[in-house]
Parts: sequence; C-alpha cells; structure tokens
Amino acid sequence: MDTITYFKKRFEELQAHPVDGHIKSMRDSAFAEFSQTGIPTVKHEEWKYTRINDFFSKDYHFSTDIKEQQLTAQDLAPFQIPGHEDANLVVFVNGHFNRELSHTRSEELEILSLQEAAGHEKYAPIVKEHLGHSADYHRDGVNALNTAFIQEGVFVHVFRSKEASHPIYLYNVTDARRGNIFAQPRCLIHVAENAKVQIVETYITLGADESFTNQVIEVAVEQDAIFDLYKIQNDAPNSKLVSTTHVHQTGKSIANVVTVSLNGGLIRNNLNMVMSAEYCEANLFGLYLGDQHSHMDNHTVVDNRKPNCLSNELYKGVLNGNATGVFNGKIFVRQDAQKTNAYQSNRNILLSDNASVNTKPQLEIFADDVKCSHGCTVGRLDEEALFYMRSRGISEKAATALLLHGFAQDILEKIQHVTTREFVEQLVADKLHL
Repeated sequence: MDTITYFKKRFEELQAHPVDGHIKSMRDSAFAEFSQTGIPTVKHEEWKYTRINDFFSKDYHFSTDIKEQQLTAQDLAPFQIPGHEDANLVVFVNGHFNRELSHTRSEELEILSLQEAAGHEKYAPIVKEHLGHSADYHRDGVNALNTAFIQEGVFVHVFRSKEASHPIYLYNVTDARRGNIFAQPRCLIHVAENAKVQIVETYITLGADESFTNQVIEVAVEQDAIFDLYKIQNDAPNSKLVSTTHVHQTGKSIANVVTVSLNGGLIRNNLNMVMSAEYCEANLFGLYLGDQHSHMDNHTVVDNRKPNCLSNELYKGVLNGNATGVFNGKIFVRQDAQKTNAYQSNRNILLSDNASVNTKPQLEIFADDVKCSHGCTVGRLDEEALFYMRSRGISEKAATALLLHGFAQDILEKIQHVTTREFVEQLVADKLHL
C-alpha cells in the first residue's frame, strides 16, 4: 500500500470521531494538500539534504484511537527532567494528549485539549486566528499531514499580566515496545499580553522498534509578553523526528528558543520566528552534537515584518563519525521593516574525515535602512589550543572534550531556567566524556 493510500484509510477512520467545525475544515484542506504533494523528496529544495520519504515505506503503526495508550507513570519515571515534581506537565503518548500523566500546577495558566479550546467561548477566537499558520512557511506534505490528523492536541493559555509560577515540561513519548510507531503531536500556545512562561520540551522513545514523530507547535506571543522555549533532543538511535515550531509575535514582545540536539537517528527542526509588530526581539540559539550515523538538520526562518525589530541567531555544531549536519537559515526583511537589526551565524567543527555539514545562511532584504549580517564557518578543532593543553599534561581526549565544551558553552548559557541549564550541561558533558 502506498503512503497516500495508507493515510487516506487512516483519515477515513478519523472522520468517525466528532470534532469542532473549524478544525474539521482545516483537516480536510490539509489532507487534500497532502494527497496532492505527498512526502517531500530530495528534489524538494527545502529537503535537499534530508531524506525522509524512505522512512514512510516502512511498516509504522499509526493510531487514531487514544484508547490504545498503555503508558504508566512508572514507564515515564526514568526519563523525567529534574524539577519534574514542581512543573506543569504536558505529556503526549504516540502523538495523543495523555490527561492522566499531565498536570497543571500553576494557576496563571490553563491547559486544555485543542478540541475543548475550539469549543470554548473565550478561546475559540484564539484557536481560529492562530492554529495552522505554520503552513504559510512550510508548504509540504509533512506539515500538511500533521494538520490533517489534528485530534487530541493541546492548547496552553497563559493569562494576561501573569508569570507562570512553574515551567511547563512537555514530554513527547513514543511507545515503540510493541512495533514501529508514527506519532503526530500538535500544540497551540497563547501567551497573553504582559504574560511570561518557560517551556522545557523533550522526546522519549520506549522500546527497540522504530519511532517517527512529526510534531507541530504554534505559539502566539502578545504585547509585552516573554516566551522561552528550551528543546532537549536526546532520544534513542531508533528515533526519527521532524519538529516544526512556529512563533508569531503579534505585539512588542520577546521570544527565546534554545534547541539542543544530542542524540537521535534523524532530527529535522523547522523554527519560524515571525515578528508582526514593532520593537520585537527574537533570539534563536542551537547546539547539535552528532556522531555515528546521526543526521541533524536545522532550518530557521526569521521574518521581519515591522520596523525596529532585533533578532540574534547563533547555531553551533560538532560532528564526528559518519554524522551529517544541515543548517539553512533565512532572514526576511520586508519593505516596511525599516531599522531592522538581524544577525545570524553558524559555526561547525568536524572531528572526523567522514563527518559532513551543509550550511546555507540567507538574507532577503527589501528595506534600505537596516543592519544585517550572516556567516558560517566549517573547520577542525584548534590545533594550537589542543597542543597547548597537551603540553600542560592534559590527555588528548580530555583536552578535546574541554575545548568542545568551551565551544558549546555560549549556547548553553542562554538557557535561563537554572535547573534545565544544569541538566543540559551534564548531558553535554556526558556526550563529550568529560
């Protein structure tokens, strides 16, 4: 059975589940687009260096029935992030929101299913306005497939003029203990005027069979709000991930996203920062440490639509073994976006002859009063620094690890949530064998 025929059958099964009219309309349109475009191949420019269509030829179980979930809190316990007991918890299992494992501790926010939010008098206009906007930047079958199967997604609302007293820990769990699993979690986050929230996100694959997660998170950040997102990607080698994060700054606000990719068979991150108001600030920081046969791909878009906005973007990669890396960063400065300041840099270290990286920073500027820069570097470890450390009695292995940790440190320090930063620093140290 070919891919489109397979998902058509699953889509027909999904139609038996009642859903809000707006969501149903979105699903129908998205499935029509998926049926027309299919899964992108390397002939698609945005997927030139990342081959995913081969994975869809495998036998994955894709469920439209949330009742099939069998995960317990004990299953999740070994993978808990420090601070788990005090955090707001949002848990997806095989792409479905699991209410039993989720928990809201902060009175400053509310967590509902997308279906509940779409039928809520207060939240329905927010869902209608912001759900699905990531498709404006990702016209491909992968994004469309997620939208076509919106079912048990999550809606997070941070109340106006409130700072969430606890961070939100977002767990994406794939239970591959009894077969290959295809999961499609969906999340819409609304940070109201003058609100503030921190979100820590991670990915977990249970079992030895293969998992494929196709995730979409859409965020609306209103006037004077602050939004922080820390993505920790430290999954198993049998995992495949396509993660699309779309942040829309609708008022003067600050958005910070730090993405740390450490382990996983294939990782593709799509990150959009859309600044639709004056004086917005967007910060995008990424660290990827690849080894063996891992593949780590970061595609970013910073869209400056209004004047006087600032964006900072720095991604760093260390690749060893047969690992491959991809960085494609686009900055758009629209005609009305005068006095834009936008900076982008991608720096890479290759530790083996078989490791490789494809990097492509891009600027498209349609305004004349701007300050923009971009650049990339690909090289080896600093031989002089390595020689100096070895001459002081430090072993080559320890010296290499220390230099690489120093290379990564200016990304790690961007994580403002102390507990999470310390946790990620330890993961990086373990990866570098410090």
